[in-house]
Amino acid sequence: MLRKLQYLPVLGILGTMTAFTVGCGTVMSPLDWGVLNYPIPVSPYFQDKLEDKAWEEERYKKMPILPPLVEGAPHVALDEPSDDEVMRALEKARSVEGGLPFLHEVQRSNVRIVKELIADSIDPPRVYPLVGPAQLHHVHWKCTVYFTETTKVGWPIPYTVKNEDAVEVIYIDHDHLHMVGNTDGGPASNY
Repeated sequence: MLRKLQYLPVLGILGTMTAFTVGCGTVMSPLDWGVLNYPIPVSPYFQDKLEDKAWEEERYKKMPILPPLVEGAPHVALDEPSDDEVMRALEKARSVEGGLPFLHEVQRSNVRIVKELIADSIDPPRVYPLVGPAQLHHVHWKCTVYFTETTKVGWPIPYTVKNEDAVEVIYIDHDHLHMVGNTDGGPASNY
């Protein structure tokens, strides 16, 4: 009887190792996947926040470094802000996400966006760290957003407020750099 009890801890360790090494995938620590290697569910709110952050980093947070300005060519702003960029900036300024369903909801509809170029200037050349000699091209846009805003409150007294003349002004900067001088950086250069 005692001999059978001697093998019990060894069988327990082997059984635990077998349980954690079978199936599809590799052996991971419990810190990677949660207790007993079960995935920990992530709230859609946090997942959406991370996806939005990655989207904005990829498209709107990086400052491009463009080739030198050509003599005689127009030095005007190339691209106006996209509607997506304007709506994301509006969401930061006047949020409609995160309401409580059936208690307090805000909706936007009939959206119209008017974009105006308010500043387009180029600074004299200077040396920027990690870039070299370059000129900063300032481009500032004024985006006026006209929309209908509907606010629905469900408790304690249900009511709906509709603002058909809602207006918000968003200012967006599209500053970028232009290289100056010899820009031949070799075969791996983007210029």
